[in-house]
Amino acid sequence: MNTAERVGGIVDTSRVVDLDEVVVVSQPKEVLSLRQQPLSSSVFTGRDLGNLGVRDLGDLSAYVPSFVMPSYGSRLTSSVYVRGIGSRVNNPAVGIYVDGIPLVSKNSYNFHAYQIDRIDVLRGPQGTLYGMNTEGGLVRLYSKNPMKYRGTDIRVGVGTHFYRNIEFAHYHDMADNIGFSVAGFYTGQNGFFRNSTTGRRADTSDEAGGKANFIWQPTTRFTLNLVADYQYARQEAFPYGVYDADTRDISAPSTNRPNGYRRNMFNAGLGLVYNADGLTLTSQTSYQFLKDCMDMDQDYLPQDYMHLCQRQMMNALTQELTLKSSGDAAWQHSSGVYFAYQWLRTSAPVYFDDDFTSRISTGIGSAMYAAIYQAMVDRMTSAGMPQSVAEGMAANAIEQAGGVSADVSMSVPALFHTPQANVGIYHESNIRLVPRLNLTLGLRYDYNRVNLSYDTSASMAVTANVMGASATNTLTSALLREVHDDYGQLLPKVGLSYTVDRSGSNIYATVSKGYRAGGYNIQMFSDILQSELTANSSNAMAGDYEVTHTDEDYARVNNTITYKPEESWNYEVGAHLNLFGGMMQADLAAYYMTIRNQQLSVMAGDYGFGRMMVNAGRSRSLGFEAALRGSAIDNRLSWAATYAYTRATFTEYSETDDGNTVSYEGNRIPFVPGHTISARADMRFPLARSSSRSIIVGADVTAQGPIYWDEANTTKQPFYALLGLHAGVQWGNTVVRLWCRNVTNTRFATFAFSSSASGRELWFAQRGNPVQAGIDLQLHI
Repeated sequence: MNTAERVGGIVDTSRVVDLDEVVVVSQPKEVLSLRQQPLSSSVFTGRDLGNLGVRDLGDLSAYVPSFVMPSYGSRLTSSVYVRGIGSRVNNPAVGIYVDGIPLVSKNSYNFHAYQIDRIDVLRGPQGTLYGMNTEGGLVRLYSKNPMKYRGTDIRVGVGTHFYRNIEFAHYHDMADNIGFSVAGFYTGQNGFFRNSTTGRRADTSDEAGGKANFIWQPTTRFTLNLVADYQYARQEAFPYGVYDADTRDISAPSTNRPNGYRRNMFNAGLGLVYNADGLTLTSQTSYQFLKDCMDMDQDYLPQDYMHLCQRQMMNALTQELTLKSSGDAAWQHSSGVYFAYQWLRTSAPVYFDDDFTSRISTGIGSAMYAAIYQAMVDRMTSAGMPQSVAEGMAANAIEQAGGVSADVSMSVPALFHTPQANVGIYHESNIRLVPRLNLTLGLRYDYNRVNLSYDTSASMAVTANVMGASATNTLTSALLREVHDDYGQLLPKVGLSYTVDRSGSNIYATVSKGYRAGGYNIQMFSDILQSELTANSSNAMAGDYEVTHTDEDYARVNNTITYKPEESWNYEVGAHLNLFGGMMQADLAAYYMTIRNQQLSVMAGDYGFGRMMVNAGRSRSLGFEAALRGSAIDNRLSWAATYAYTRATFTEYSETDDGNTVSYEGNRIPFVPGHTISARADMRFPLARSSSRSIIVGADVTAQGPIYWDEANTTKQPFYALLGLHAGVQWGNTVVRLWCRNVTNTRFATFAFSSSASGRELWFAQRGNPVQAGIDLQLHI
């Protein structure tokens, strides 16, 4: 007997097995199990998700090393950061697959996860098999399979801040080769924060949805799988308050206008699998639809400067064919072709409100008054009147005649069509060089075409009220054009893995390239147009004026709105270890990444009306990841712990402001925590010697930081930790679970940024959720 299995003379039968073996899912591309591949990964089963109270990927990210998906105020702002790579807007750095469907829009990444059987998180570039926008990694979610799981699940939950959740699912096999499932949910809560201006809750939410899964296996070789998933979300969103960068105090949200987000999302997929002798052919087809509506008070203040009403509608089609080998030959391979086309229509008018236009009105009115006043004084003094008397008479005459003032109104309507196409061709081989040494070679060619059709304008109407008479002049600037860009990339991968013992422990080294597509900043147009109105305001003094644009002007606009693709090389070594006779697993990785043209999300231009994407020159990210999990006391105690260190810095990045060049070389990349830590444990106490009746108590701790909020590293969120507790009773097929999050009511910021929308630079932040407790009831029939 292994001495590691004996503690104090008592045999401990605890054993940890690969979760690949616990929840087996179909992998159309990979020929090796996750812990046998030369990459860093984490796997979570449905039981893990239940014990941790995971409701979405944001909840899960706290337990994955180097993986961060913070709450930025709505389901829309789904930012994911892995190993120092990520962004708030435009193209994501991490890919997400749900039941085989590749989500093509980042706006659909943040959703309610329920009836999930397993989640895989792969870290590091996955471009060879999964293409562009998987530069940081990949997340795969799998729903429960009606061919393997049967019965009816009911779950009801309620908690403080009127958290409520209801789920229902039914799994049924109509025959030995036909199975189907249907599921639905409703969840919501009354929020944690109150708007100090309106008195309303600032972060309420209501969500509902349903999904269905149909599987048919007419022969032992052929499988058809049809899935469909619909979700609706309605939120009071973006509860940002004024942030004191020195004391890190966050005020209550105080906008005078409501912030909200609504989304309809539907995904459907058809999977076909044919198993031939030694080969498996897989076809995956999907249709994706998203329609959302975002209303945002863009000054985030009680004053009424500006607001945005953005409406988006997306349709997308994807098709992928994969052919991979099966069996245990020395050469295993996978090849495929991928195609996706996305149609996206965005209407994003910006409205400039009274407190914004009043500043312009006051400036114009003062200028007109000064000109008229000075002209009258000059005439009087030239006629011999004393200066002081002339000044008094001019001021009195203007006032008696009705005075001088100006009224300004502004609007910036905008409509954008941004269709894009993506084609990928790939191959990966796994070659067993000698019995314990495996070589992985992969290559993909990825082609992406991005189109932009824009129809946007800005108009400023100035009504001059001069001594009883009034006249209105309108200054207009319109931009109308179609542009496109094409990007192509070769994405290679080389890996070596060596099995060190019979338990499957292995060490590996890998080199791979990642890629994030370029595109267009539609957020920049309001800033461009506003700058044009300001530059041409004098031309409207004499009458209506329309700004004209030459081809050279459009070339400058195109240069302003375009950002380049981001490319990275990842150099990684690691190990997947099975220790102490199978009582513990350790997954370790160290990496070094070089990034060229790193895409950064910053406030748009001079006015800060929204966020845009820019390219830093070069950056690098290096770090270490460790994930441990184990079992003890005859499998009654299960535990896991993770740690990751990330040092992501600029190596070449500078900005020029008013002729002054500011270098950010050596600064930390914003929004990326330097450390991420998690630890969790669950202890099961059997009742009446029955494995189906027990009491379970558990705790978890998550921590991260420091997190810098801008490229200049002006301010940061220091390292902080959150404590969670849960306890439950399992009685056969019934589970009652009590839970509490952020037990110590730790105050922290999930997001902070600066904005000049009010005419002066202010910092804003979103506070993390305070303590919350609740109870869940789960029943399986």
